[in-house]
Amino acid sequence: MSQIQTVETESRSVSQAVIDAVAAVEGTPPTELTPPLYDVVDPEALENVFAGKASLGKVVFNYNSYEVSVEADGHVAVEDHAR
Repeated sequence: MSQIQTVETESRSVSQAVIDAVAAVEGTPPTELTPPLYDVVDPEALENVFAGKASLGKVVFNYNSYEVSVEADGHVAVEDHAR
């Protein structure tokens, strides 16, 4: 099981943090991920969930063979369940 964690920064959106984390686990450029993230989850909705500084909680979804967890504190965890 592979796992990577990144921290969302002010200059990077939650969606971009997810894309970057999955691309890192796959060892591929973010622009070459298939399917694109928007085919799996609504990026705008994902951004809105964590828009406020007082946001709490976690969103978990499957993307390819990965379980992606996004936490309100900005951590993105990607677990590969295929290995």
